[in-house]
Amino acid sequence: MRLSTKSRYAVTSLLDLVMHSDEGPVSLADISVRQGISLSYLEQLFAKMRRNKLVVSTRGPGGGYSLGGLPEQVCIADVINAVDEELKVTNRGNRNGSASFEPCLTEQLWEELSAEIENYLTTISLADMMKNKEVQELSRVHDLRQRQNNLR
Repeated sequence: MRLSTKSRYAVTSLLDLVMHSDEGPVSLADISVRQGISLSYLEQLFAKMRRNKLVVSTRGPGGGYSLGGLPEQVCIADVINAVDEELKVTNRGNRNGSASFEPCLTEQLWEELSAEIENYLTTISLADMMKNKEVQELSRVHDLRQRQNNLR
């Protein structure tokens, strides 16, 4: 499974967007401050998520990004798949076709684990994450960070 920094940041930033979208589109600059993710990195992630229709952009004053659907309809696996090529634990896809490829003894185990992880992540929506008490508390802490930065 490729749970890269890219995947983690994409899920985090999209969850932040959903939690702050009640007043309209959310700017990447605000997400950047709250989550401590560089603005240029967010721009790359949101370009991929926009191409995959997870988000829509609004230009102009008050512009930013909005979720492309309902939080209940967007699962965590969708977000990861939008920014990373594949959700796999194994290297089989990288090595198939190579003359020297030989599967390891545990290849089937890793294939099954990949399937289990993907199945699990398809059962969790952004709406589910928003209901999590720890996520709500961390969101409040990050909001305080943004307010403090705005006062500077």
